[in-house]
Amino acid sequence: MKRNFKIIAVVLLMAAASCSFTTKKFEDPNKDKLLIDLITYVLSQGHYDAKDINDGFSANVYVDYLEGLDPSKRFFYKKDIEEFDAFKEKLDDQIKSKNIDFFNLTYGRLGERMEEARSLYKEILSEPFDFTESENINTAYDSLEYASSKEEMRKRWKEQLKFNALITYYDLKQDEKNQKEEDDSYVMKTDAELEKEARETTLSNIDRYYDFTDDLEREDYFSVYINAIVEEFDPHTFYFAPQEKDRFDIAMSGKLEGIGARLMKDSDNITITEVISGGPAWLSEEIAEGDVILKVKQEDEKEAVSIVGMRLDDAVDLIKGPKDTKVILTVRKKVMGNIEEVTLVRDVIEIEETYAKTSMVEKENRKFGVINLPKFYFDMEDYENRNAASDIKEDIINLKKEGMEGLVLDLRNNGGGSLKTVVDIAGMFIEKGPIVQVKSNGARKEVLKDEDPQVLWDGPLVILVNELSASASEILAAAMQDYKRAIIIGSKQTYGKGTVQNVIDLNRWLRNNDMGDMGALKITTQKFYRVNGGSTQLEGVKSDVVVPDRYSFVDIGEKDQENPLPWDKIDAADFDIWNGYVGYDEAIDASKKRMDSNTQLKLIEENAKWVKTQSEDRSYSLNYTDYADEAEKNKEMAKQFDAIKDYKTNLTYNSLPYEEKLFTTDTILKEKRQRWHENLSKDVYIEEAINVLSDMKMNNITRNKLADVNRKKKVKN
Repeated sequence: MKRNFKIIAVVLLMAAASCSFTTKKFEDPNKDKLLIDLITYVLSQGHYDAKDINDGFSANVYVDYLEGLDPSKRFFYKKDIEEFDAFKEKLDDQIKSKNIDFFNLTYGRLGERMEEARSLYKEILSEPFDFTESENINTAYDSLEYASSKEEMRKRWKEQLKFNALITYYDLKQDEKNQKEEDDSYVMKTDAELEKEARETTLSNIDRYYDFTDDLEREDYFSVYINAIVEEFDPHTFYFAPQEKDRFDIAMSGKLEGIGARLMKDSDNITITEVISGGPAWLSEEIAEGDVILKVKQEDEKEAVSIVGMRLDDAVDLIKGPKDTKVILTVRKKVMGNIEEVTLVRDVIEIEETYAKTSMVEKENRKFGVINLPKFYFDMEDYENRNAASDIKEDIINLKKEGMEGLVLDLRNNGGGSLKTVVDIAGMFIEKGPIVQVKSNGARKEVLKDEDPQVLWDGPLVILVNELSASASEILAAAMQDYKRAIIIGSKQTYGKGTVQNVIDLNRWLRNNDMGDMGALKITTQKFYRVNGGSTQLEGVKSDVVVPDRYSFVDIGEKDQENPLPWDKIDAADFDIWNGYVGYDEAIDASKKRMDSNTQLKLIEENAKWVKTQSEDRSYSLNYTDYADEAEKNKEMAKQFDAIKDYKTNLTYNSLPYEEKLFTTDTILKEKRQRWHENLSKDVYIEEAINVLSDMKMNNITRNKLADVNRKKKVKN
C-alpha cells in the first residue's frame, strides 16, 4: 500500500546529494541502465536505512518481481522459473554492473507466454462449460506451483474462466427468476442461452484485460522491475515513471490543467466517463458523459491527430495542457451519434474530492461542525497556493460564524500528505508548542513547532480515525492526543506509518540529458516521532475510544507490509498538557460505556468477522448446484447485517451558507453534498463523536485567557 508523504525541507540531504552528484557522472547511453545507476546511487546516499545490495537482497527482489509480473501464475511455466532461477542470487551483481539481462529475459518471455494465453482463452471460451461437473478451483495463487505442462496450464486457465463464467451465469439465472416473478408472461431464457451469454461476458472481460496490456510498453514493465528493487528498502520508497509522477502531483494538489473530464479507454475508443463541474468541458455544455473523443488538435496545428486506438496516457497528454491554451476536439456524441468539433480553452481544474468538506449539525439546540479531510493536500510547486491548512482555517472560521460549539475532524481513510500542513492545522487548536519530532539517520532530531500563540478553535474537539488513517493523519491525531486537546475515536490503532518521504526529480541530477524524462523517486529520508517521544511506526495511534469497523480483522497496516522500518523511540519534547477541559477522562469513559452497549457496533464487528472468514476460504466449487447453495447460504447470512446500512440517526446535516449559494449553479456539487449528508446521517461513528462533544466541558478560565490572546493578536495585526 503506497502512502503519499512529503517533508517540508530536506536541506542536508539535498545539499549532500547535490554535492555528490556533481562528482559522479551518469553518462550511460542506455536509458534503462542509466536509470538503475541513478536510482541505486540516490538510494545508497539518501535513504534513511540504506540496505546492502547482496545475495539476500537479490533473492527478495527476484521473488517480488516475478510475483508482480505473474501473480496468478497463468503465464510462466515451471521450466521458465527454473531458467530464471539462475539469476535469483545474482541480481545484486547485475544491479551494481547495470546489467539488465534478467529483465530482458523475463520481459521477452512474458510477451511470448501472453500471446500463447491469448489463443488459449479464446479457444477455451469457444466451447460450452459443463456446470454439472464436480470441480473446484483454488484461488490461493501464492501457494500454487507453476504449471509444468501445456495441459496443466490449459486446465488452470479453464478453471479460472469457468469460475468467472459461473459467477455471471448464476447472476443471470437470478435475474431471469426475478423477471418471471414480476411478470408471469415473461419467457425465461434457457440454461444454454444463459451459459453462452456468461461465456461471452467472460470473453469480453478478458479481451478488455488484453486491450489494457497491449497498451503497456517496455518502460511500463521496466518500472515494475525498478520498483521490485526500490521497495526492498521499505514499503514507501517508490519509483514514479514520468506520467505516474504527474498523477502523483495531481493527487497531492487536487489540481490539473486541462479540459476537466475523466477519460477511459474502451476497446479502441477514448470515452468521457465524467465531466468535472466548473471545468471548461462542463462550462461549454458541449461535452457529456459517454461522448467519444476521436481526434485532438492544438490551436497552432493544421491537422488533428486521431486518438482512436491510442494509449490512454498518450491521449491524455494531447488533451491536457497549460491554462488559457485552446484544444479542438472531434467528438462523437453519445445521444445522437453525430460527430462534432468542440473548441475548449484549458483551465486549472480543481478536483473537489481531494479537498476538505464541511457540514453543520444541530443536536439539542447546540450546533456542531464536521470537517472531513481526505488528505493533507498541498501544491508541490507553491505551498502558498490552496492547501489543507488554508482550507481548514476557512472552514473553522465559517463554522464559528454559524455558532459552532464543538468540532469533529474526520481523518478516516486519510493516507497523509504534507507535513507542513499538519503543523499548521495542529497550531489552530493549541497556543504554541511542538507538534512533531523529525529525525534523519545519524542526525540530531528536529522539533517542528507551532510558534503562534493564537488559537483559532478553543472549543471541544474530536478526531475520528481508522486503520487507514496514516502518516500525516497519525501526526495530527498523536499530537492532539498527547496534548489531551482532542479525544480520538476509532480503530484499535491507526495504520502505523511513521516515516517521511521526499520526492526527488531524477532529471535534476543529470547534465545535458538527451535521454528524455527519467521520472522521480519517492524515497524515505526520515522518521517522525510524537511529542512524547514514541514512534507511530508499526504501532500507529491507539484511539482513546476504540470502536470496531469493517477493517478490524483485515491485515492492512504498516506491520503487514513487506520491509517496514522498525519501531523505536526518542526523548520527549518539552510541551504542556492542554488545560482547557474539565472532565476530559470522564467524557472518554462515558463514550466507552455507550460504545460497549451499542448494538449497531456489535453488528458491524460480527460482520467484519464474517467477512474475514469468507476471505480466508480460497476454494470454490465449479458445480452450479453447489455454488448456488453456497451463494444462498451467504445471502441469508448477509441479511443479518442489513441493519448496518439501514441504520439511521436522528441528526440532520446541512452545508454552510456560502456553499448553499454555489448549489444554484453547480448541481453536481449539490448532489455530492446531499449524498455525503445522507451518509453522515447513517454514520454511527459521527453520531458518537457528536455525543462526546456534548459531554466535553470547557475550562472557562482557560478560554477567557485565550480570548484575550486572540484579541491582542488581532489588534497587533
